[in-house]
Amino acid sequence: MAETGYINGSDLLLMVGGKAVGHCSSHTLTFNSETKDRAVKPASTASKSRGLWKEKGVTGLSISISAEGFRFYEEAENGHEQIAPLWGKGESVEVQAFKRGGDKTPYVKGKFIIASLEETSPAQDDATYSVSLENDGEPDVYPSKTAEVV
Repeated sequence: MAETGYINGSDLLLMVGGKAVGHCSSHTLTFNSETKDRAVKPASTASKSRGLWKEKGVTGLSISISAEGFRFYEEAENGHEQIAPLWGKGESVEVQAFKRGGDKTPYVKGKFIIASLEETSPAQDDATYSVSLENDGEPDVYPSKTAEVV
């Protein structure tokens, strides 16, 4: 049966290094395009204003991901304490974004670098953390590319 209606953000999960991001309050996936402008002279039969408009070409693609969560003493998933050592290794980690439920097919999957890990600890308030990730090469799965069956 197909799902209907609006997608609840709590139904979309992020996994870093084989475990879900723990006590996650939100995560954001950004699909970036690097572009190049091309200014061309209009054909002699075209209006002069046509030359004011530049053509664009895509020269690169990238995905950046950010996630925020609460620090939690009894964390069973991937919180700040678990992600910090992954960052400290200076290596890429496996990342997956997927829907909660029976179908665990990711809509983004691949190697990512932990670009930053930040902790915020205000007085008399919940301590939080945020992590930023950047793709390391072409991901295995992303919009328009699904996992290849081997």
